[in-house]
Order: sequence, then C-alpha cells, then structure tokens
Amino acid sequence: MSGHRALVVEDDPDIRHLLVTVLEDIGIAVVTAGTGAEAVAVARANAPDLITLDLTLPDADGTDVCRELRGFTDAYIVMITGRDSEIDRLVGLEVGADEYLAKPFSPRELRARAVALLRRPRAGADQQQSGSVAPQGQEVLQVGDLRIDAGAGHVRLGDDVVLLTPTEVQVLRVLASRPGTPWPRTELAAAVWDGDFVESGFLVDVQVAGVRRKLRAVAGREWVRAVDGVAYQLTPPTS
Repeated sequence: MSGHRALVVEDDPDIRHLLVTVLEDIGIAVVTAGTGAEAVAVARANAPDLITLDLTLPDADGTDVCRELRGFTDAYIVMITGRDSEIDRLVGLEVGADEYLAKPFSPRELRARAVALLRRPRAGADQQQSGSVAPQGQEVLQVGDLRIDAGAGHVRLGDDVVLLTPTEVQVLRVLASRPGTPWPRTELAAAVWDGDFVESGFLVDVQVAGVRRKLRAVAGREWVRAVDGVAYQLTPPTS
C-alpha cells in the first residue's frame, strides 16, 4: 500500500487514532480532519486515494460531506458510523460512498476493506492524458452501446457518460465480463472485492441498485436485472 494517501475524517480522538494506526501500519500516508469543512479543504489540498468519513460530524452530516467530496474527487470513500439503521447505511452509500463500517469495527475489517479498495487501479487525469493502457484485468469492455473503461473509471452508454462511483464501475465491469450470465451475490462480491470483502450481501445489493438506477436514467430501460432474488445479470436491451 506504499505510495497511497488517506484522509481520516473523525472528531473522536480515540477512533481517529485507531484509524490512523491501522492505515499507517499498511504503509498508507495519512492526513486527518475533525469537521466537514476541514475534510473538504484537506481533501482538495492532498488528493487522497482513500477517505474514511464519519457519518456524524460536529458541523455537518457525513452524507452532505460525501456529496461535496464526490463533486471533485474519485477517492474511495468508506463511511463510518455508530448508527445501526439500514436506512442510514443505504443513504450513505447512495450519495457516493463505496463501503460502510459500523462502530464498533475491528482493525482487521478496516484493513481488509482498505486493501481491497486500493488494489483497484484508479487512473488520474495525468494518466488518462498520457494514454496509459489499462492494467491487466481492467481492459475496456464493450457490450452493445455500453462501453466500460474500468482502468480509467469511465462508462459511456452510446454518446452519454454514465457517472458511477469507483465501486459501481467495478461491479458493472464484472457483470459485463459475462453478459447474460447470472452472478450470485457471493461470486460478485468475491470478484469485485478480491475475496477480502466482509458482509457482502447488503453492500452488493446497494452497489448494484446504484448501477441499475444510473443506467436506467440514461437509457430509459433496464440493463441489469435480479435473477431469482439471489443473483444479478447484465442483459443488453434487444431494442
């Protein structure tokens, strides 16, 4: 994980210390913020690859901060909160978070999530302008009018850009690698999160829901459907 940068947004000093310790132990350089306003400023100044974001901050709700961060960064965002409501988790992920950790969480779980996220290449602007080739396993996929450049994080449907979060791009990439084939939740989670993912069911459903909604908004019809309530399948429209 050497060479990666993380921003820890947490006002509780004990939890902030734990987060920093776990991330630094795997070689990530860490900066911190204790408020929403500070988080936005520090993220702009440091361009982190990973952000851990507390849902409850002294000056702002974490979901609002997440929306603002998503306006200028494609960093992976892990939402962290003491709230135990599934609705809260759903809202956090719907506004652009890639992962969710509920307090109390184990250092092992945080480490696994961070490592799995940072294994996914993200091409920055300089890399894209230089014409770099997508890393192995991140090749450009074309399924009908749908074009997925997972290495660069770009998805287009015909002439339209589909704005997906980094995790949603990876979910779509896996589904598009075998169009027409159902992917059970467990297999989809293993493929997207490299087998390191914990509590995959809920987050898989939410990430797929985001992909479905955003493709539908552009195309006006379904590209991804549920199969028997246990799997998901990419099915290009026939007309």
